[in-house]
Amino acid sequence: MTSEGWGTPPVEPISQHYIVCGGNALAHRLILELVEHYEVPVVVLVADRTRDHAPRIEQLDGVAAVVEYTSITDEALRAVSIGTARGLALVEGSDQENIHAALSAQNHNPDIRIVFRMFNQRLGENIERLLKNGAALSGSATAAPAFAAAALGRPNSVEIDGRYLHIAFDDAITSDRVCVVADQIDRQDLSKIRLLPEQQAGSAEFVRLASEFGDDGPVRPGGVRREPEPAAAPGEEEPGGTAALQVLRIEPREPIDWRRRLRWRLLDTMRFFTSARMRLVLLTALAAVLMAFGVLWYLNRNFGWTVYISLLDLAGAAQPDQLADIAAGTGTGGIWQRVAQVVITICGITFAPVATAIAVEVLGSGRRGQPRNPGAGTRDHVIVVGLGNVGTRVATQLHDLGVPVVCMERDPQARGVAAVRALGIPVVMGEGPFDEQLRRARLKHSRALVAVSGDDATNLEAALEARHGNPEVRVVVRLFDDDFAGHFYKTLDNAASRSVSYLAAPAFAAALMGREVRGTLSVFRHVLLIAELTAGDGSGLMGLNRHDLEDPGGVRVIAVRFARGAQLQWGLPDRTRQLAPGDRIVVAATRSGLARLNTVALEEGAEAAAVTAAVTGAAGEVVGEHAVEVEAAVEAAVEE
Repeated sequence: MTSEGWGTPPVEPISQHYIVCGGNALAHRLILELVEHYEVPVVVLVADRTRDHAPRIEQLDGVAAVVEYTSITDEALRAVSIGTARGLALVEGSDQENIHAALSAQNHNPDIRIVFRMFNQRLGENIERLLKNGAALSGSATAAPAFAAAALGRPNSVEIDGRYLHIAFDDAITSDRVCVVADQIDRQDLSKIRLLPEQQAGSAEFVRLASEFGDDGPVRPGGVRREPEPAAAPGEEEPGGTAALQVLRIEPREPIDWRRRLRWRLLDTMRFFTSARMRLVLLTALAAVLMAFGVLWYLNRNFGWTVYISLLDLAGAAQPDQLADIAAGTGTGGIWQRVAQVVITICGITFAPVATAIAVEVLGSGRRGQPRNPGAGTRDHVIVVGLGNVGTRVATQLHDLGVPVVCMERDPQARGVAAVRALGIPVVMGEGPFDEQLRRARLKHSRALVAVSGDDATNLEAALEARHGNPEVRVVVRLFDDDFAGHFYKTLDNAASRSVSYLAAPAFAAALMGREVRGTLSVFRHVLLIAELTAGDGSGLMGLNRHDLEDPGGVRVIAVRFARGAQLQWGLPDRTRQLAPGDRIVVAATRSGLARLNTVALEEGAEAAAVTAAVTGAAGEVVGEHAVEVEAAVEAAVEE
């Protein structure tokens, strides 16, 4: 073992492969995507082949080799044949380590495709400019919207040119749906779900006729009669639910009453800038001022004059009582007016030192960095357990929506603690049992709990404790294991589970293949990808139409932007129009469907190379008098 690390390089020389650096859950899912859906050779570089997901990765079919090095050094990159690789994925380590590894890989292989994980997305965009062929992605940013939406009990959305795509279920499906994305949905057995089914909710007959006759044929949409679906016989199960993709002009907002939102904002701002004793002093002084104002108004019956005299008293410029004509509205109200003026003046004098104390407390003592527990007025909030990358993103998104958030974290050095403190979000810290921590987080008054720590058992424990303390609370749990998630759905109602790696890995795999994935939509534990593709030389999309793209399954074309027009056309009805150079399409695809689109270019490129090689070989065997026949054969072969 050297100081650099140790490892077992591939037994045989390998080329045109993909390298995945990491042994975490995201690396595991990404490798599965590459070997199962894209069917490409993968070499894995791990820090320790006995830890984390490395033992399971080593057992996967399609993995050419697993190489072990403690860090990604030049020696490690040479051991995984970086010079002949087609792509490199860096999905573990800090932002700084991934940046260093990406730049080192580009020095070894300038043409390699590099996809690296970055928590700091702004920094990642700047690093992309330094790479010839690279993309920076954030697994937590990809997955966080699904967790936040699940906590609020609504579908997450993906923005495309000012429109928002989301998935609606059953009764929420409206008549303007784009396409059916899933059917046979059984919440007790999620393995029955069919993504992008062939039978599009009874419209399969029309689709078949449209494919046969074309859009200009004799069959019109009104000419197809849809037979009603037969009811389930006694003892048989009703057909499963349906999910459809729909387009909204505005992003769905969380229905929070503006008065409740304003009240929470005011209380949260006061809790951020003041301590409990400071708030007590301020509220007491404010109540005294309001009562004194009411007394003055009652005695003088002149609102404008009452406001005038109260502001002067509050500013310390007290107007002494003058014995004048009461009927004129300028006289005294007697002893009660004098008492009211004295109260207002004293309270006004109190506000100045209190304001000074608040400024000293916030700026001098660094209150911004102090953790604080949720106040007694916290209601209808979401509890986020775990402030890693995902938890921080989820808490931030909920806070931006105006939803009250309370965070729980046992590690005071966790990455997201400082970030949520800067937003003024309460954080419950400590190593105590979950029931005590949840009580401090005011579980009884919460609306949902999102458990997104890195350990499945910890997340499940938090969810079960939350359900025990508040049977009505909605729980969203981060789980890697699919079987574990299946039992979770069967056991708990008003619950959802998501897998960060399952949501993020398809986007990483597509980016590694050069595809632009705009976002992911979750159908329970399943994932749909929203991707935007461009038809061009070498893309494999040239000359294809909607039939060619959709018939094999796993892909739905939901919008097209033609090269000669700038506007995106949703639900293009012409299913026979072929794609021209520069045309862009937006598709909703399963992982295998998007992988199939990616392999189209590879297959066409291989066929073209084979034809060229065959024709070139044939041309070398003929003499000059047959040159004309050879050229004709070349043209015929290329056209074929």
